Amino acid sequence: MTQSTSLAVREVLEGRRRGIAALLPFAGPAVVVSVAYMDPGNFATNIQAGAHYGYDLLWVVLLANLIAMLFQALSAKLGIVTQHNLAELCRMHFPTPLVMVMWVVSEVAAMATDLAEFIGGAIGLSLLFGLPLLVGMVITAVITYGLLLIDKFGFRPVEITIGALVGIIGLCYIAELIMAPVEWPSLLRHMVTPRLPDTAALVLSAGIIGATVMPHALFLHSGLTEDRSPARTEAERVKLLRFSNIEVLVALTIAGLINMAMVVMASSAFHAGYPEVAEIETAYHTLTPVLGVAAAGVFLLSLIASGIASSVVGTMSGQLVMQGFVGFAIPMWVRRLLTMIPSFVVVAWGVDATRALVLSQVALSLALPVPMLALLWFTCRRDIMGVYRNPPIVTGLAGAASTVVLSLNIVILLPLLGLDLPGLSG
Repeated sequence: MTQSTSLAVREVLEGRRRGIAALLPFAGPAVVVSVAYMDPGNFATNIQAGAHYGYDLLWVVLLANLIAMLFQALSAKLGIVTQHNLAELCRMHFPTPLVMVMWVVSEVAAMATDLAEFIGGAIGLSLLFGLPLLVGMVITAVITYGLLLIDKFGFRPVEITIGALVGIIGLCYIAELIMAPVEWPSLLRHMVTPRLPDTAALVLSAGIIGATVMPHALFLHSGLTEDRSPARTEAERVKLLRFSNIEVLVALTIAGLINMAMVVMASSAFHAGYPEVAEIETAYHTLTPVLGVAAAGVFLLSLIASGIASSVVGTMSGQLVMQGFVGFAIPMWVRRLLTMIPSFVVVAWGVDATRALVLSQVALSLALPVPMLALLWFTCRRDIMGVYRNPPIVTGLAGAASTVVLSLNIVILLPLLGLDLPGLSG
């Protein structure tokens, strides 16, 4: 943090600053990780959900966001109480072979994450300026690296920059909802009415879960809070936890609303006349005749902001995961290069970019139990959390959420293996 932010935090913790102004110095970690909940992977899955199924899968978006809130709050609490991040605690408490397996799974998840983020930003730039996708990827890489250099001026400038990009995404989708007709009664009904029309909807639901509750965000949040504002007394630690929970609630509520707005926009624009829309490029070109040039332009701006912001956050979390699990770091530019390579390979092979985005989100859903179960395990232990260990109701909710994700992982493997799912048509 910058010196001014550190002083403001001390004023709040010591009771010399109160009211709304007391919340501002603590805003940052949840805003940064909220980018993971509106990255290009969300664009891909939400466009398909809205175009193919209208409002039918809005309940999945709501469920995913509630699960995200719970586990991000637990991740932030873990860092504040232990002053260690999740990856470090895994290395400290688990057997070495298990740690190595968890690290490999997490690195694969980091590559899948970067695939979605990096390609998403590149698609936006290539469509906006009429460039080849590979050129858009190079420009995205340069912009991302430039933003990563801001870190040398302290973490607060990074938080403000990412927060500004989140603000752009939010404003873009407010504009989209103004331009797209919304059936509010139907929207509210589908938010609370679980329904899976077919097997494809189930697989897409797993992708929505994977695009929303992301492994790297669970690791990163504990790293952002572990030494950001060290508590000197138990009273200060209680205040830190309270402010952290408020920030998680506000930041992820905004992220959830943006996610729902993506589905609603896709449903309004495509479901009735263009249900086959499944690619970001197709969505952009179809938006122009359906909602107008302004809607298409706003869509592209939000996609570019999302791709750049989430690419920065993905690189940061990948570095934290490597350092936490194996105890060493590599130069940021090397880390960025390693996570970009799979994206270039996918594009060079001619793989459909949006299809790759959706499949990357399913891969993230399969990797998600690793940080979820580890986080639940650590936050339930008295020897690690002391009086701050999870109360029974939180443990029950987190256990139920983990069961939902694990069950989805098992079920989505069945159609991939050629097996039928009872009660669902193909």
